[in-house]
Amino acid sequence: MSTRRAAILIAAPFALLYASLFIGRFAVPPLEVGRILLAHVAALPHTWPDSLETIVVQIRLPRAVMALFLGAGLSASGAAYQGMFRNPLVSPDILGVTAASGFGAAVALLLSSGALELQVISFAFGVLGVSLTYLLARVYRTTPVLMLVLSGVVVAAFFSAMLSAVKYIADPESKLPAITYWLLGSLNGVSTQSLVMALPPIVIGGAGLLLLRYRLNVLAMGEEDARALGVRTERVKGAIIVCTTLITAAAVSVCGIVGWVGLVIPHLCRMIVGPDHRVLIPASISIGATYLLFIDDVARTATAGEIPLGILTAIIGAPVFAFLLRRTRGTWQ
Repeated sequence: MSTRRAAILIAAPFALLYASLFIGRFAVPPLEVGRILLAHVAALPHTWPDSLETIVVQIRLPRAVMALFLGAGLSASGAAYQGMFRNPLVSPDILGVTAASGFGAAVALLLSSGALELQVISFAFGVLGVSLTYLLARVYRTTPVLMLVLSGVVVAAFFSAMLSAVKYIADPESKLPAITYWLLGSLNGVSTQSLVMALPPIVIGGAGLLLLRYRLNVLAMGEEDARALGVRTERVKGAIIVCTTLITAAAVSVCGIVGWVGLVIPHLCRMIVGPDHRVLIPASISIGATYLLFIDDVARTATAGEIPLGILTAIIGAPVFAFLLRRTRGTWQ
């Protein structure tokens, strides 16, 4: 990858992050945003209203940072899974983490839990769902890829059914609308506390995938070839599953179910930087972060009422994915 292209990929998320702080229904001058941010690291005279600082620092900044990390994590997870399973149609929810986390969040909303409890319960159920998938797929101390996929289908179907049961018994006047809206995906309720809870697992999982990106190249050749080259495939697959589960469960626990990001962005990145995971994973992190932050900016500014993220990612993701399929003629390597 050229130096110019690398510089663009590095700068794009940060440029959009800054732009997101002054874009909104209540416009804030860009220079004023810069002064407000600098005032937290340097001694600058306080010449702006307190309301502006509240909008920039307490409302827009946590939301924009969360969108960056969620987009980066989901895209990197999708790229890692597509390489591990050697399947271009794989997304981060292949092992049932999304369905399990959604069920946990629905239970928390049904019990009128607070935001912190909702995140914890949703995250815990996401980890539980993937753990069940992994245990079901174990065959004589190995986890064949086909068994992982089939076990993921079983676990996802089970938790989807349980989610439907929760929605069926929920109060249609208050609980059911809250559950339905949350499942559509939104960053409306993100706060500094949400960042403290969600960022550590996303950062740990993302760092793990960056460290494993060299092994992913070998694993994508096939398990037999990888073993012949001395790669301990079971350990690598287990580490990838742990990293992607941390990221996806944390993402769902914060913003609900946001699809298509982990499926479409890795394909787009392969067209730009190629299939080498040493470059593909960092590129997915950059482009995924920029993409989801852009989608969130559209979601909160396009109409008078906020549009759920899941709707926008599906509306944009499906046609883009269809275009990529036609452009690549079904080849993804």
